[in-house]
Amino acid sequence: MTGTTLERDRRRVSSPPPSVAFEPRRRGMRIPPPIVLALVLVPFLVEAVGVFWPAFQGVALSFLHWNGIGPARNVGVQNFVDLFSDPIFITALKNTAIWIVLFGGISFLAGLGVAMLFQSERRGVGIYRTALFLPIVFSLVVTALIWGTFFQPNGVLNNALDAVGLHSWTRVWLGDSNTALYVVIVAALWREIGYVMVLFIAGLKALDPSVQEAARVDGATTWQRFWHVTFPQMRSVNLVVLSVLIIDSLRSFDIVWAMTKGGPYHSTELLSTYMFSTAFETHALGYASAIAVVIFILAIAVIVSYLVRALSEEKES
Repeated sequence: MTGTTLERDRRRVSSPPPSVAFEPRRRGMRIPPPIVLALVLVPFLVEAVGVFWPAFQGVALSFLHWNGIGPARNVGVQNFVDLFSDPIFITALKNTAIWIVLFGGISFLAGLGVAMLFQSERRGVGIYRTALFLPIVFSLVVTALIWGTFFQPNGVLNNALDAVGLHSWTRVWLGDSNTALYVVIVAALWREIGYVMVLFIAGLKALDPSVQEAARVDGATTWQRFWHVTFPQMRSVNLVVLSVLIIDSLRSFDIVWAMTKGGPYHSTELLSTYMFSTAFETHALGYASAIAVVIFILAIAVIVSYLVRALSEEKES
């Protein structure tokens, strides 16, 4: 009897009470407070109603032939088939590719260059930073008006060329199909470089200065410190900047529309301007929605490919 009693007491002591045994399960099933649910669900609902639902509606419209007033007719993928036999769409696609390479590439390199130049706190640097960032406060329409005046036939540029004896170089910059696109890119760069500079300066300020100092002590040159130390440390900032530039390139509309409206002869036509004119001038909403879907696919494809590459490089390192 004594052995049986001792064994029973030992089992009772070794086994936890029911409340302790089931405590983890109750913790796992705990319902978040109402304020947490509200903070999560309310923004999600706003995003769903304001972003996701219109996006889904746009995709649905791309399979229709509809002028926005009369009855819609389902045409399947015909809108997408017609796009790639549309010479204006092909021109807009090529111009958009040129815009991404030149506008995005020059903005990235110039923004990084001036950020490296003006990152240190020296006397007078704030004035230069402010001057470079100032164009961002102007709307794109105001920017277009400023640069449109600059490139007029009797504008500042042609008068300056005449003054230095380069009359043969003067031309109607915005009326020449060979120069109009590049002129608009110059105007867009004037506004974008300062914004990119601010992003890069923020990234440079977050770097560990001891790593730079160690490279300097080891005898690394300025270029070696930048290429092998600074630039790799800014990988996350580079990703953000490239994503912003690609998205800005694909949705560039205001400045092109205000300066040229896609002309002359569609030489400055971008996917965004062609989508707008198709939707609101020719009232082909289904066809315009197909162009919007193409823009969305291009943006996702470029950004996702860069994300995959950046993440794979990070894992390897």
